[in-house]
Amino acid sequence: MVGGASASGASGNVAGVRIVVAGDAKTGKSSLIVTAATDNYPNNVPPLLPPTRLPEDVYPDRVPVTVIDTSSSPENRGRLVEEIMRADAVVLTYACDRLETLDRLSTFWLPELRRLEVNVPVIVVGCMLDKRDDQHSVSLEQVMSPIMQQFREIETCIECSALNHIQVPEVFYYAQKAVLHPTAPLFDQEQQVLRPRCVRALKRIFILCDHDRDGALSDAELNDFQVKCFNAPLQPSEIVVVKSVVQEKLREGVDDRGLTLTGFLFLHALFIEKGRLETTWTVLRKFGYNNEIRLHDDQLPPPIKRYPDQSTELTNEAVEFLRRIFATFDIDGDGALRSAELEDLFSTAPENPWNEAPYEDAVQKTALGGLSLDSFLSLWSLMTLLDPIRTMETLIYIGYGTDPSTAIRVTRRRRLNRRKQQTDRTVCHCFVFGPKEAGKSAILNSFIGRLFPEEYVPTTNDRYAVNSVDQPLGAKKTLVLREIPEEGVKKILSSRDALAACDVAVFVHDSSREASWQKATEMLVDVASQGETSGYEMPCLIVANKDDLDPYLTEIQDSTRVSQDMGIETPIPVSAKLGDFSNLFQRIANAAMNPHMSIPETAAGKSRKQYHRLVNRSLLFVSVGAAVAIVGLAAYRVYAARKNSSS
Repeated sequence: MVGGASASGASGNVAGVRIVVAGDAKTGKSSLIVTAATDNYPNNVPPLLPPTRLPEDVYPDRVPVTVIDTSSSPENRGRLVEEIMRADAVVLTYACDRLETLDRLSTFWLPELRRLEVNVPVIVVGCMLDKRDDQHSVSLEQVMSPIMQQFREIETCIECSALNHIQVPEVFYYAQKAVLHPTAPLFDQEQQVLRPRCVRALKRIFILCDHDRDGALSDAELNDFQVKCFNAPLQPSEIVVVKSVVQEKLREGVDDRGLTLTGFLFLHALFIEKGRLETTWTVLRKFGYNNEIRLHDDQLPPPIKRYPDQSTELTNEAVEFLRRIFATFDIDGDGALRSAELEDLFSTAPENPWNEAPYEDAVQKTALGGLSLDSFLSLWSLMTLLDPIRTMETLIYIGYGTDPSTAIRVTRRRRLNRRKQQTDRTVCHCFVFGPKEAGKSAILNSFIGRLFPEEYVPTTNDRYAVNSVDQPLGAKKTLVLREIPEEGVKKILSSRDALAACDVAVFVHDSSREASWQKATEMLVDVASQGETSGYEMPCLIVANKDDLDPYLTEIQDSTRVSQDMGIETPIPVSAKLGDFSNLFQRIANAAMNPHMSIPETAAGKSRKQYHRLVNRSLLFVSVGAAVAIVGLAAYRVYAARKNSSS
């Protein structure tokens, strides 16, 4: 792997680079720009230059560079900030013969860039090198080392002289290079190691190039890699040199099969340490990575078009792939993926997608904290339901070989399911409503095998729990429970389509407290009303939690009356504390599988239905009357015609 990046591959097809030059007055900003653009030192420089385009053929990447001059005067402050905010890179200048301008970099300019949250490479340039007194000169490294330690955003420091044409083109070469081939995403300069996301991407590339899957790149595979990335083959002698360099520094980097992953990563670290970042960037971009070291959008399937009441699920093909992946990474064969095995599985993705909410604590884990196959597939189902694009992206990272769009299916619309009185869904999405301290979290915890908590901890954000539920005839459904805090109900109901994703709603109350029942009932009426007006009605169940406590005086009569009035099942008594759930989760899944049943009707909804029936009946009477009149008129015409013909 020698390198020699092509311009388009190295630059990532960037359309142009905008470099803003800033610094104190009289530090040589304008002279630097004019000299770089014309290769001539200007005798007279205007106070502020217009945007200046540098010749494209000056630099190897041949990417257009536009340089923006700025003024440090207070009256031009707004324009300065505006230009800096639009910059791809910032060049900060100081005068080599005026140490106070150097001090201003760390006391004003660099802190100001941080205050503005400017997240672009910074090149520090000492101008007017020709004016510095050589007798009192200090090395650039001595001067800049403390500043660079404090401000890691500084990519490069350089000194130049526009008058004597010393290192002028290099200033903008380094600025352009910092944009096209940034160091920060690839390399941790403080630790002097490749960044984790860079390692993950290079590991995936290595695996893709290891065609025989023997854990090493043979000479032929190395050559194929070189041709793909750099459009030029490696000579046998060059391959020998590459492997010798690696083996000399890192014995395990080469074995009898070829260059190992360790050696491959070492080579890239070596390139970066030597300033050849374009080599690693060319490799990454040839394999579709962007500057965040994620696959570029054009490498991913387009967004999935669907109605709000359609959901997304894994196809059988994707599930079979995931079963195989699970078996491959279950190294100890214990039927579960422990933390290290799971990290290894996702080691070719930018990160483990399940190390954050809502996935982190959403499934049942083994005693050792691992994931069984059911839990593993359940998390994939949850991610596919909530973020199908991320599912497809992650599948690509972990080696899903076929078209990633074949991994996802879009389900039928819920309103069509109600009409057909059946559903095609294998993943049921249940919204869990209820007031504070009703026991919603305890129900979710029990669903994924967590112990009943002794202390009450309020839920402040939506939380998910997902598991498989046995169905009749040995079938299984994946049930997703989404706990909605009491404060979040209004927010959900403020959106017309918020209930579109809900296959079934559960309303939990503390059966020992009347106030809890009243709040749950209000939520039920509000949700049912929203479903009626939006057309997203769903089956609803009432859950009377804390059945281990004495119910309040009229609990049974109140709950029976409401369920009968609204046309839904009577409340399901459960005790999360005692672990008595009366087959709650199977009943939730059954309700979702029968989308036309147990749909609550509010008084307003019943009135609307009665009104529509009356209107339809009136229309029917009108149509029947009109039909009778038409038939009568036709009969009269026939009679009249016959009478005329007989006479």
